[in-house]
Amino acid sequence: MFDSLPGFREFLPDSCGVRNTIFNVLRSTAERYNFLEYDAPLLEPLELYIEKSGPEIVSQLFNFEDKGGRAVALRPEMTPTLARLVGARANSMKRPIKWFSIVENFRYEKPQKGRTRSFYQYNADILGDASPGADAELILLLIASLKRFGLNETDFVVRLSDRQMWVAFLKSWDLSDTAVAEVLGIVDKMQRVERQVTLEKLGKCVSEPEALLSDIEKLIQVRSIDALESFLAATDYKFSERLEDLRILVQRLSAAGMDGFVQLDFGIVRGLAYYTGFVYEAFERSGESRALAGGGRYDELVKKMGGPDLPAAGFAMGDVTLRDCLEEKGLIGPSTPEPSVYMVVGGEAEMAACLKDVTRLREQGFRVEYPFKPAGFGKQFKNAEKSGAKYAVVYGEDEIKSGALTVKVLASGDSVTVPRDTLIRWLSDQGVRDL
Repeated sequence: MFDSLPGFREFLPDSCGVRNTIFNVLRSTAERYNFLEYDAPLLEPLELYIEKSGPEIVSQLFNFEDKGGRAVALRPEMTPTLARLVGARANSMKRPIKWFSIVENFRYEKPQKGRTRSFYQYNADILGDASPGADAELILLLIASLKRFGLNETDFVVRLSDRQMWVAFLKSWDLSDTAVAEVLGIVDKMQRVERQVTLEKLGKCVSEPEALLSDIEKLIQVRSIDALESFLAATDYKFSERLEDLRILVQRLSAAGMDGFVQLDFGIVRGLAYYTGFVYEAFERSGESRALAGGGRYDELVKKMGGPDLPAAGFAMGDVTLRDCLEEKGLIGPSTPEPSVYMVVGGEAEMAACLKDVTRLREQGFRVEYPFKPAGFGKQFKNAEKSGAKYAVVYGEDEIKSGALTVKVLASGDSVTVPRDTLIRWLSDQGVRDL
């Protein structure tokens, strides 16, 4: 027997049912917000990811040379592909472009809790709109997507920050672009390491690491726009325009009633260098404080990938941590769809009538099961109960002759007689409809 590869999951029917339930919730939520679904090839040119993330990304990829001698890689994320797709067609597309996808990605990383080598990701992006209203729409979709599973403000919070504000703040320390990027990388990890480690790293970027770290720690503690304005007043950089954008964003979220789900938190910087504006992460509020999703504005990426200068923003949500969270809270669990109707058939002579009705029921959206080979009525009723069906419909010799079917309610054991030509209407009246 062969085993599956490390870091790759198998979805047997009950597990696949959970996965599909999650996907259906995410898909229907995005569609409510008028996002359009798209898809793209799983295999992309390796250079696409190197262009976006640099050569160091290669060690994290499943990459190889194909039979045509091309350097290719399995998709590790959807954003570069999105930039490629939209960049090639942007001039002919109506804006804003609101797209979403639910796709499988691959990363060659060490498998661990919450992280696998194969994973699905829910992505939502808005391109062609640089206003804070687009950022607000994405955050509202993110919150709505989590709420649809039964999660509430005691379960998760969206921590909101601004890369543009961070860059301006660090520039006020006369840091070069390279040093700014290095410091942001340090800030991104500082809450997971000892303070002394952060101080030593900052010492390689600035001459006064203690003073800079002290200011960074003060900024990270800011939890309101008024407090942010007071903090920034001590710097030399003019932040008035950016503060206004932040106010608009926060006001939009508040107007939608999402105050309890959003927290200003400058401890969030998002480690990826391509972010250019507002950034955010959705965190579970439990002790583990797992990140459920993350995103932000990346206005320069489409141009960097060879397309036009097109503003863009988006978020991604991985299925692994989301599913772990939902299962731990008892909001979702293993499930295998069950038929609503099980046909009990007297013999081959009655099978023709049964199959005609099975076909009609299935075409109308009912989930129906029937025996593939002859068996006694007693065994068939037991099989009907095991299947989880609500009703067993009997096709015996007497039923076929009279045109009236015996329908047994399996939960109670009661039976009713239903004219065969009204079976679909009768089942619909009982509230039965599967698909």
